[in-house]
Amino acid sequence: MREFLAQYGSDIATLTFEHLWLTGTAMLIAAAIGIPVGVLLTRYGRWARPVIGLANVVQTIPSLAMFGFLLPVPWLGERAARIAIVALTGYALLPILRNTYAGIRSVDPALVDVAQALGMTNLQRLWKVELPLAAGVILAGLRTATVTCVGIATIAAAVGAGGLGELIFRGVASVDNRLVLAGAIPAAALALAADGFLGLLEHVVRVRGRESA
Repeated sequence: MREFLAQYGSDIATLTFEHLWLTGTAMLIAAAIGIPVGVLLTRYGRWARPVIGLANVVQTIPSLAMFGFLLPVPWLGERAARIAIVALTGYALLPILRNTYAGIRSVDPALVDVAQALGMTNLQRLWKVELPLAAGVILAGLRTATVTCVGIATIAAAVGAGGLGELIFRGVASVDNRLVLAGAIPAAALALAADGFLGLLEHVVRVRGRESA
């Protein structure tokens, strides 16, 4: 084991960083798109079903097929990392969109009426009432999306985007279980760490939301 770590330790560290970069970039983009669109869907309800339905369709596409579809796309196909980030962003959108929409829609209408009676504008009501109360549900969506992205990012190695999947594919090709585990264990650890941290944050936010309500 020591010899193995001495030989592949630097590769594991580098690929773990790549994995984090791919996942983190995709999550930032997905959150920047999904949360505002989810808010807009609560204002324009007739668009909610088709938009969330479209995100659901993207979610059902097998990851390898998604990467394959994006390969011939101009500009994206020039760099594998771009393909991976776009694909991961697509997979992360559904839980973020759905939870943002559901979280704001679940806010007690009486509280919204009170905010309106106090003379709050729509934007003030959103920032001071709806988003704080829906934050726990939104974080649950971000938590699900993050864990999903960490797992799917291992497939990014199939198009040369790097990440821990590279060790897994290399191990499968050489029938070396040590390499497979060297990629799978850190990926699983990243998913568990992200799930645990966001789960704790979600709990804290939900408790504060109940207290403020």
